[in-house]
Amino acid sequence: MTLTYPNELHYTASHEYVALRDDVAVVGITAFAVDELGDITYLELPPVGQTVQRGERFGTIESVKAVSDLYAPVSGVVTEVHSELVDAPERIAEDPYGVGWLLKIKITQPEETQELLTAAAYQAQLGG
Repeated sequence: MTLTYPNELHYTASHEYVALRDDVAVVGITAFAVDELGDITYLELPPVGQTVQRGERFGTIESVKAVSDLYAPVSGVVTEVHSELVDAPERIAEDPYGVGWLLKIKITQPEETQELLTAAAYQAQLGG
């Protein structure tokens, strides 16, 4: 898989990405995270309506290689979860930036988006 990092997205040091849509953050994991995990076998996501805080764990993703926590890139309220992926987590690897999105958060502290990484800054962090 070619590892890509779309410029229109924002990133976290913990390998989540954010697509900003007005006051909603569409959150998923980066191609790097998918590549590192390998075959994804399990996904745990929070319920709709749960409040999340930037930097705190909101779920878990498991693969044949590892179990990893998922961290909220912004604070807010979960408005939607991609429940189909809970039953078929391997689909995340098909298109992490498309069908592989995990959840949507209504942002309550918009200033936090300024702390997200650009694609270039994320790639530099990865050493590439």
